[in-house]
Amino acid sequence: MAIDNNQKQNQMNVNINLDTTPILYTDNVLISGSEDGIVLDVSQKVGPTNQVRVVARVGMSREHAKKFLRVLSDQLKLAEGQVQTNPKKVN
Repeated sequence: MAIDNNQKQNQMNVNINLDTTPILYTDNVLISGSEDGIVLDVSQKVGPTNQVRVVARVGMSREHAKKFLRVLSDQLKLAEGQVQTNPKKVN
């Protein structure tokens, strides 16, 4: 599949130290917002109680949140097999 110039410019190398960067599982995300941006409080349920513990907070501008939503939606569609990874048709 050919990569256009925009895709080449948007590519970046990501380095993750797996020893110090855990994956935080969430079963709750609390979202608050204002006209300036939003904050996601990523949380986990505490045992069989109705309490949650916030494990990470992520803030972003409204524009960034809209981009995040689009990318998240695209990734979910890919994961569910609703999008072809190579849209070119073979004749």
